[in-house]
Amino acid sequence: MPSNPLFLGLDLSTQQIKAVLIQEDATIVHETAVHFDNDLGHGHKTTNGAYQGPGEGEVTSPVEMWLDAIDLVFERMRKEGVSFSDIYAVSGAGQQHGSVYWSEKAANLLANLDPSKSLSEQLSPDAFSVARSPIWQDHSTEVDCKQLEAEIGGPQALADLSGSRAYERFTGSQISKIRRLQPEVYKATKRISLVSSFIASVFLGDFAPIEVSDASGMNLTNIISGEWDEKLLSICGGPELRSKLGPEPVLGGVNLGKVSNWWVNRFGFNPDCIVAPFTGDNPATVISLSSPGDAVLSLGTSTTFLFSIPPADVPPKRFTTSHLLSHPTSNHGHLAMLCYKNGALARENVRDKYTDGHWHTFNEKVEATAAGCAGYMALYFPLPEIIPPDVQGEYCFSYDISDPSQAPKAVQDVPPEVHCRAILESQFLSIRSRIAAILPSNAPHLRRLVISGGSSANHVIRQIAADIFDMNVYVSTTKEAAGMGGALLAKYSWWKVKNPNGSFEDMTGGEAVGTTRVAEPKKEQSAVYDLLVPVYTACEEAVVKANAK
Repeated sequence: MPSNPLFLGLDLSTQQIKAVLIQEDATIVHETAVHFDNDLGHGHKTTNGAYQGPGEGEVTSPVEMWLDAIDLVFERMRKEGVSFSDIYAVSGAGQQHGSVYWSEKAANLLANLDPSKSLSEQLSPDAFSVARSPIWQDHSTEVDCKQLEAEIGGPQALADLSGSRAYERFTGSQISKIRRLQPEVYKATKRISLVSSFIASVFLGDFAPIEVSDASGMNLTNIISGEWDEKLLSICGGPELRSKLGPEPVLGGVNLGKVSNWWVNRFGFNPDCIVAPFTGDNPATVISLSSPGDAVLSLGTSTTFLFSIPPADVPPKRFTTSHLLSHPTSNHGHLAMLCYKNGALARENVRDKYTDGHWHTFNEKVEATAAGCAGYMALYFPLPEIIPPDVQGEYCFSYDISDPSQAPKAVQDVPPEVHCRAILESQFLSIRSRIAAILPSNAPHLRRLVISGGSSANHVIRQIAADIFDMNVYVSTTKEAAGMGGALLAKYSWWKVKNPNGSFEDMTGGEAVGTTRVAEPKKEQSAVYDLLVPVYTACEEAVVKANAK
């Protein structure tokens, strides 16, 4: 037993790669990052880590850049004195939905890496049939999404089978597009990885299987079994797709093998260092920030709400406006996810328009306005929204809370002083209105809310969240939630060697690490929001109806 084992989590996101190193007690002992544009921009000339085009809606990132980033982050860690021999397991996260296409030469190149040379020197371009990987921002696969939904029986049928309706960024449609437009490239592809399993492959020196939670964001698995679905595979990639994807998806925390000799000889890794499956950034964030009964609210550029659903005899409900993902560590458990495109952008638009761009003034206006905005509600969609689908614009309503049976009335505008509170109320009420419909009857009530992202530092936004969701609000002590989740998954794979039947919750004691309570609900405020849930739903239905005309 090592005296002080360390566990490494990596997070390869859209704009950077981050490394988080923890001790056995989950204390962070080191963090390092490489920013793609700032640190590698001279060679790859990306903007925010990606290329736009050449086709309409196409957004890609160069695989070579990711390899350069992996090389550089470990060189930095070495210069900063990290002892790689003390790392006993590695795992991590990749931006969800991005895909990597390996060539026929890849397996041999991975297995015979020369420690005197960098990864990119040896793997790029020969190891890849596609040099620029489509990532989650890509929205060029409308044709393929329509075909997938049509052949499977419609959006709801696809959501029932795979956990989500067809989304342009999802990997199944991305594969379908390559097969349709570049058949010779598809034929030359030996293996298809997600960004997560691509990184694990680099550590193994061999193709790594895809992890089950990340796989469930592809429109290619059966959401109940967690296995590849033959009909979905056939529609998106034909009879050869199964072999290109590799074995059935695996749970997080399993032992895939040891790091390859390249890592041992180049950086001094322990030859017994375990490589565990890498997952997607959203599942890794859940692993880091929450425990059973918790929900995670990410208040970044987009707004994302996630919570765990335990295994059940009756499958959780699936909706075309939400995602159901396989849980990364619980066999047959699930994660529910609501994702909104209009997050920080919409809040900042209101701030700029009504408070001259000052958060301090924004907060003052929120606090000066009573819960419920004096009988007004407003919904803000500067970008075409995901939930509800494709709506855009600003919509204002008045309502009479004393008479819930009376439908809200559309108005031209709401009083200027209420916009700041109104946007927070409408964004959070949209989430709250959907939670009860998703949670199965056997699931515990959500007991606390962990928030992350840029807006999570705003004390007024924290309080509004506590009041609307009627839960205590917590923040994490680390800003690198996905990297921390990866480090915990690495530790879990090592811990399971001695505890093969133990669960992730057994290892953690059922509590999330490193969270601090920052807000408690005010019961009189929460009671107001209980009454506003159906009011919000009626307003949203009116907006959807208006957009359908």
